[in-house]
Amino acid sequence: MEVPEVYWSTRLVAEPPADPVTFDEAAEKAGNAASWVEQNWSTWLSVGLRILLIIVIATVLRSVIRRTITKLIAHMNNSAQAVEGTALGGLLVNAERRRQRSEAIGSVLRSVASFLILGTAALMVLGALNINLAPLLASAGVAGVALGFGARNLVTDFLSGVFMILEDQYGVGDTIDAGVASGEVIEVGLRVTKLRGDNGEIWYVRNGEVKRIGNLSQGWATAGVDVQVRPSEDLENIRAVLSEVAEDMAKAEPWNERLWGPIEVLGLDSVLLDSMIVRLSAKTMPGKALGVERELRWRVKHAFDAAGIRIVGGPVPVLEEELADPSAGVAAPSAMANPLSPQAVASNPIPPAGASPGSGPTPPAPNPNLNK
Repeated sequence: MEVPEVYWSTRLVAEPPADPVTFDEAAEKAGNAASWVEQNWSTWLSVGLRILLIIVIATVLRSVIRRTITKLIAHMNNSAQAVEGTALGGLLVNAERRRQRSEAIGSVLRSVASFLILGTAALMVLGALNINLAPLLASAGVAGVALGFGARNLVTDFLSGVFMILEDQYGVGDTIDAGVASGEVIEVGLRVTKLRGDNGEIWYVRNGEVKRIGNLSQGWATAGVDVQVRPSEDLENIRAVLSEVAEDMAKAEPWNERLWGPIEVLGLDSVLLDSMIVRLSAKTMPGKALGVERELRWRVKHAFDAAGIRIVGGPVPVLEEELADPSAGVAAPSAMANPLSPQAVASNPIPPAGASPGSGPTPPAPNPNLNK
């Protein structure tokens, strides 16, 4: 049903206009607002000052702690460089290793300090504004659990890297066996460790995947050499030659620094029918055992050659005069070679060409001289 336009025009005209705001009403509203501000300005001022104080204290505290950590790390690096200049500095302290380890620890400490200080300050500001923190903390907890499940590998790598660095399990310059890869450590990170293999390849090993670590550069190493000689050699002569080689090597440069103990002739390691093995052992600097073993083998070979002692091992060479008779490999003649022999005919059901089926071999002609 359509409403005529007259109705609308009549209705518009009939409604009375809004009453204008009088001066008294405006003054009353202004007075109410002023009184409300007068009642709450102290609260606002106290809240604002509290928030400002929290921010200032958090900023100053964060800056002081970060500067302290930075100075501590710099002091550790300077101490490492000072020790490196001493006689045993290259052995006891690796400046690059200490630098990377200290920087990694400093980065972790600075990040943790910033997170704790700024997070606490943010919660205190929200509390000063009378905001209920229970739903926020519950949501943050749920988000943290979800993030932990989604990025558990990343978290595992990070935590493993932190503990590896704090415990100083290995560092730059160490030779390690990490299970999944082995080689020299060229960089240690919170998530990934870089290794350079024996052939020059670079391995990127996630810290969370390392289940066990064998550090070949800490403490000391053992160099072991096995010398295999004929069982007919004089053992006392062998011991005397090896002892002389050990004494000469212990006095020579640079082996006198790489050897941390005398080269010991441990004695017979095994006795076989065609050889016997004499074992030598020495305690060396970490990572120098392979070079010591090679030099020791070199010197032992020269000394044995001079003393007339023969070193054996590997396949035994066969001399010319010991070769077997060539005719021994020739097979004996077989009766099967002649197709007319009884053995060949018995084994072959098809008669040879020119023979009638069922006929046997042709009998030899009678010798007329036998009847005389």
